[in-house]
Amino acid sequence: MLAIRLQPDIEKRLERLAKKTGRTKTFYAREAILQHLEDMEDYYLAADAARNPGRVFTSEEAKRELGL
Repeated sequence: MLAIRLQPDIEKRLERLAKKTGRTKTFYAREAILQHLEDMEDYYLAADAARNPGRVFTSEEAKRELGL
């Protein structure tokens, strides 16, 4: 269960969309989260990897490791 507070103007936009389409505000909130979750995961995992790099390979080492 998740409860969020939205700015009044965002809440009104969401309500209008829900009324016009016959869907719930929850439906659109869920869709927005799902659409952007993967992008956020990628970003934060990449940012973490940049801060804490593991072993760095030369291009030759990478090719050898990948069998290229």
